[in-house]
Amino acid sequence: MATLPEPVIFYGTDNPLPEQKSLRAGQLTLLYENGDLRYIRLGEREVIRRIYVAVRDRNWGTVPPRLSNVRLEEGEDSFRITNDVEHREGDIDFAWKGTITGEPDGTISFTMDGEARSTFLRNRIGFCVLHPIRECAGARVMMEHPGGDREESSLPVLIAPHQPFMDMEAISHEVQPGVWAELRFTGDLFEMEDQRNWTDASYKIYCTPLRLAYPVEIRKGTRVAQSVTLRLTGEAVTEDRVTEEEGVTVTLEEPATPLPRIGLGISSAGEPLSEKEIERLRALNLSHLRVDLRLSEDDLVGTVLCHAWDEARAIGISLEVAVHLTGAKDEIWILNNAFKSCYPHVCRWIIFHEAEKTTSDTWVERANEHIASFSSSPVGSGTDADFVDLNRFRPAVEVSDFIAYPMNPQVHAFDNASLVETLEAQAATVESARVFTDGKPLVISPVTLKRRFNPDATGPEPEPAPGELPRPVDPRQMSLFGAGWTMGSIKRLAQTGGLESVTYYETTGWRGIMETAEGSPLPEKFCSLPGAVFPMYHVFADAGEFAGGEVIRSASSHPLLVESLALRKGDRRCLLLANYTKEEQSVTINGIRGRVCVRTLDARNAEHAMTDPEAFRAMEGEEREPEGEDLRLLLSPYAYIRVDTVKE
Repeated sequence: MATLPEPVIFYGTDNPLPEQKSLRAGQLTLLYENGDLRYIRLGEREVIRRIYVAVRDRNWGTVPPRLSNVRLEEGEDSFRITNDVEHREGDIDFAWKGTITGEPDGTISFTMDGEARSTFLRNRIGFCVLHPIRECAGARVMMEHPGGDREESSLPVLIAPHQPFMDMEAISHEVQPGVWAELRFTGDLFEMEDQRNWTDASYKIYCTPLRLAYPVEIRKGTRVAQSVTLRLTGEAVTEDRVTEEEGVTVTLEEPATPLPRIGLGISSAGEPLSEKEIERLRALNLSHLRVDLRLSEDDLVGTVLCHAWDEARAIGISLEVAVHLTGAKDEIWILNNAFKSCYPHVCRWIIFHEAEKTTSDTWVERANEHIASFSSSPVGSGTDADFVDLNRFRPAVEVSDFIAYPMNPQVHAFDNASLVETLEAQAATVESARVFTDGKPLVISPVTLKRRFNPDATGPEPEPAPGELPRPVDPRQMSLFGAGWTMGSIKRLAQTGGLESVTYYETTGWRGIMETAEGSPLPEKFCSLPGAVFPMYHVFADAGEFAGGEVIRSASSHPLLVESLALRKGDRRCLLLANYTKEEQSVTINGIRGRVCVRTLDARNAEHAMTDPEAFRAMEGEEREPEGEDLRLLLSPYAYIRVDTVKE
């Protein structure tokens, strides 16, 4: 008997998803969602990914909007929307009225007129406009600066470490030969950053240049008014875009790339692993466990390391040790003594310094010199914050055996669609890192659904309100969506090739891949089942069966709807599919030969798969016969599907 509501199984909470409304402005199509404009397209080509208003607090936290009085007038090729919006959190109280119009000639205007209803510190208030990376990387652009000066350039292909364009009143990019999409702004100066630095799949134009001081106090009664206008110039040629109702196509093609070693972090839940948890982790064929050693906490270092080694040894794997230095005298000897208290098997040492965004040569050399006296494992460096820090403060390549950095999808946006968008940008970080790491192996550690900490805070982070989840915890961790996102991350990172390893999440707890026997500390907010695995456990189990194998390149015609991961080891082949939406998706897989066995994980059997994963994995799937070399499947909402080739 089901105990979890269906939305919780889908995406971790029973709150309804925001409604989307399809609109048209002349030749342009778009979605209106929760006060924002998304996926503005000219036929099949995405022109603008998103236009929205952001209120950012003193620590760059985003204060969510609350809409009211939404009024929509819609014509055949035009629309007008008005709404009222409030941003209220802590001492922040800001409200604005929005007006959005779409005209038959394709002009789209978005205005906001707001007022601070309290006095507070802010880092930003106003418009953000996102350009998609797939369509725009390398595209020609024309900028207009204050005074009318114009400048021609192009959008960066590799991730730009700093703002590529500054002090703009307008910017245009070429969407077809001779056809330009112009954005014009009023109310502030605007500049652009490459959001792939934080794995957002966009270039972001935002108000208030970062060269200005922040945070800034905004006094009660202060008004903020801005506008953004989008228009096309030139004669656009387009046909109505193919709708997703016609289905998603997944194509398999060579070449293949090695599947990186996959590990997990030790649990922050504070409980030792049980025998059952150890047994379930052993079944995943993992590579390692990550443990963080903060040498300033010298009385705990040995205990933490030995506890981590006990768990890794029980699972049958090694440790990935992240060492956090402060520069204190004799710090490395603390690590030496900790190592000799239990002699763990370490697959790699990652060296960080708590005062540096990216570890400098001095600390890597010092650590390497001492570690070499008791361990022959590789010693690397990098950043424990965001890829942007690695990109701006280039790592100590000459003295490092490898370069490491983490990633998470929730620095700027937090909805399901935005999280799916980030998967494309994960690969972009690897491609850019290769350019400045001199061929050294790359290690992604860790990948998490939310930030573990805020490296950009300008003041203390507020504690969560009573009954609210800690900031690093996301209820989607235990959901089908979390499983699909994880599969997409493995696919995107593995297909880039050249990765040494990837570390994900933790072993147990609400930041892990299975719940503890005690269950969630806040079951009304994180609705997991005590002692159960999360759906993403099965993603790691499926990938673990192909450890040491390869990832065959696969491409989805609509990767924001359905993603795929194709695995091969010897003569075994497996295709994993994930539906990221609340609608059924029709999928055609090209290049399938012979009979297949299809196993589905969805809302109908998710609780069984979570509470008895061994029985679920022992179940035989449904045998199917492709039509020629095409296999057609219907994916239920948020379904995770495994397709195995059946040996004759």
